[in-house]
Amino acid sequence: MATQRILDFLATRRPNGPCLVVDLDVVRDNFRAFEKALPDSRIYYAVKANPAPEILRLLTAMGSSFDTASVVEVEMAMDAGAPAERISFGNTIKKERDIARAYQLGIRLYAVDCVEEVEKIARVAPGSRVFCRVLTDGEGAEWPLSRKFGCVPAMAVDVLRHAKGLGLEAYGVSFHVGSQQIDLSAWDRALGDAKKVFATLAEEGIVLKMVNMGGGFPTRYLKDVPAAQAYGQAIFSALRKHFGNALPETIIEPGRGMVGNAGVIKSEVVLISKKADNDNVRWVFLDIGKFGGLAETMDEAIRYPLVTRHDGSETAPCVLAGPTCDSADVMYEKTPYPLPLSLTIGDEVLIEGTGAYTTTYSAVAFNGFEPLRSYVI
Repeated sequence: MATQRILDFLATRRPNGPCLVVDLDVVRDNFRAFEKALPDSRIYYAVKANPAPEILRLLTAMGSSFDTASVVEVEMAMDAGAPAERISFGNTIKKERDIARAYQLGIRLYAVDCVEEVEKIARVAPGSRVFCRVLTDGEGAEWPLSRKFGCVPAMAVDVLRHAKGLGLEAYGVSFHVGSQQIDLSAWDRALGDAKKVFATLAEEGIVLKMVNMGGGFPTRYLKDVPAAQAYGQAIFSALRKHFGNALPETIIEPGRGMVGNAGVIKSEVVLISKKADNDNVRWVFLDIGKFGGLAETMDEAIRYPLVTRHDGSETAPCVLAGPTCDSADVMYEKTPYPLPLSLTIGDEVLIEGTGAYTTTYSAVAFNGFEPLRSYVI
């Protein structure tokens, strides 16, 4: 994961403090892999995963579309050269004035999951296309998504019917099978629910056109994950199973799968200590933690690979924690992390697979620590 380009950058630039370095060559390869795996699906990169302008410009040039969660993200995509017709406002929770601003910017594709959201869009973004998000169980995902987004299929029917009645285009259905999804069959279950919504509304003369199959495509952390091609084959088989020859338009929204393995965080050991003389578990404190960009270690959901100059020597279990004065700033304690016994204060630790959901989770100034600096090469 730490490409030679990243290692060379760190060796020559020697940036001070924790930082993320992203290799654009890896992002480019990931985009091409998704194109090859699902050639009939449009790729809407999830901007929230990493909105670095260099990444957005690269993906725009490669023909990507963009899934955005706010007006700021819409503007970021447009600043990178993406036309409005290649941008979706994919957050189901939007202020009416933000919908109006997005509509003013030319955005015509919006996510919903309730009639109240439909009514906002009808008022300030007339004639727009809407797709309704359906709940999924998230089984098989390392970072499952809660019940915060989506509705049951029966309600999705009501929501899209209401949209049609208010002059909007009832365009389709979306779902998200959970982030870092390693169960290839997860899309099969969700596509079955989508088909039910399509079939019910078709009986009423409302013909949906699109299924947004969301993200969930994983990056490799400590365990191997299936390649993009395996996901493509599983998803295409599920589409054929549920929709036969009448395949809908499809969208995918990779975020983590697009940029996760392209980034490495350089960190430093600040302190190594024990809590008692007879304690056999060391506490290793880094200069970055949950509030500096590693929020996805919450509940130890995402276990990042760590690389040190002592790798290959004898290890022992450690609690890994961040530098802030908050007792929640502990990354791995329930399942201690094996680290070399020869690790010392001041050693550099590379945290791999951190290209996604790190800079955007970084606090602005908690405890006076600056936000996670980022370099894109």
